[in-house]
Amino acid sequence: MLPDPARRQTILRLALPIIGGMLTQSLLNLIDAALVGRLGEAPLAAVGIGGYAIFLITAVVFGLSSGVQAQTARRHGEGDWSRRALALNAGLAIALAVAGPLTLLCLWQAPALLGLINQDPAVNALAVDYFRWRVVSLIPVAMIFCFRGYWNGVQETGLYLRIILVMHLVNVVASVGLIFGLAGLPAMGAAGAGAGTSLSLFVGLAIWAIFSLRHARDSGFLGRRPRSRTFAVTLRLAVPHSFQQIWFAAGYAVLFWILGRIDTASVAVGHVLVNLSLLLILPGVGLGMAAMSLVGESLGRRDHRDAHRWGWDVVRLAWPCLALIALPMTALPEAVLGLFLHDPALIALGRLPLQLTAVMIVLDAAALVFAQALLGAGAQRTVMTITLALQWLVFLPLAWWVGVHQGAGLLGIWWVQLGYRCLNSAGFMAIWQRRRWQRLAV
Repeated sequence: MLPDPARRQTILRLALPIIGGMLTQSLLNLIDAALVGRLGEAPLAAVGIGGYAIFLITAVVFGLSSGVQAQTARRHGEGDWSRRALALNAGLAIALAVAGPLTLLCLWQAPALLGLINQDPAVNALAVDYFRWRVVSLIPVAMIFCFRGYWNGVQETGLYLRIILVMHLVNVVASVGLIFGLAGLPAMGAAGAGAGTSLSLFVGLAIWAIFSLRHARDSGFLGRRPRSRTFAVTLRLAVPHSFQQIWFAAGYAVLFWILGRIDTASVAVGHVLVNLSLLLILPGVGLGMAAMSLVGESLGRRDHRDAHRWGWDVVRLAWPCLALIALPMTALPEAVLGLFLHDPALIALGRLPLQLTAVMIVLDAAALVFAQALLGAGAQRTVMTITLALQWLVFLPLAWWVGVHQGAGLLGIWWVQLGYRCLNSAGFMAIWQRRRWQRLAV
């Protein structure tokens, strides 16, 4: 059953802006690809390779968002208004200390890093230029994670959507001008897409900072120095989440390597299936981020029963939402695949795996929500352990054994993934029901 109307309204008020922001980001990535694609195959490949490298580098600071949000939500629930922004101050200092040197290292070692991903000299030269323009905005990215965590923690998630829409507008206008050399701007090609994105991130950081200076000073923003314990807790929460993101992304690289051991058709179809699943689980992730704030706020009030109830309320809302999204893939798999694939043989190969993907999306609801809710409770190590253990010790070895060694191919791997998703959700539900996370200090 769905949660009662008042709680459902609270969940959707927090989740819908986050979901909207995530979906617009995915749409913008498609627009960038379409713009650069007009320059030819090599620039498009370069942006794809450079974008994957940026994703891996960004994962190093990704955990700052949940680290700041978990502490902010807890202080918000405690009614400790003057100390709500201390975690934000600590996160910003850590972001500068980590992202600054990492930016310099990436600028210096960009050719070597991109060479590990791709060996084509012509594509690599373009990818290095794109990557360098993107990596100069690593500090703004890390700081934006912190600001987003703070404002989500005080349940002002609408701010995230408004700011990201402004950033997207700046990104599109700047990228078009710099890619093609419009309005007197230099024609930078693929590198122009990177420069436009970085410009939008600096603009976004300025907006976050100005808004926070106006509305978060009473909560201690840039007005109080965090204690060493706040720095320690922020790192304790952020490091496992960042480590999880890095290795989770690397797991997909291994999956594509396994598919490549089968045949090129499996790689092509697998790429479509993975990207569809990553796009369509975004509503589940957004609902989970709402659960993170609600659980943290309830624990701050020491209302453990309400915190436990919020987790299940969000899951009960996520199940029908994801089922509705997955319905077209179940009922009309050929039509969905036909949007991306034009070879009848590839569509036939992907038909049943796409239907399995639809089932996986619904089964994943509990794992998506409870993983985020546990982050709000401060259980980052638990989330990291179960996520990476199941991915690297169960799914990937079985995917290779079934798909390659046993010759079951793409379909066999997707059946393995279905079982892995079931196990993943069951594991998170069991952890949630044990309630040990209620005793964690944040």
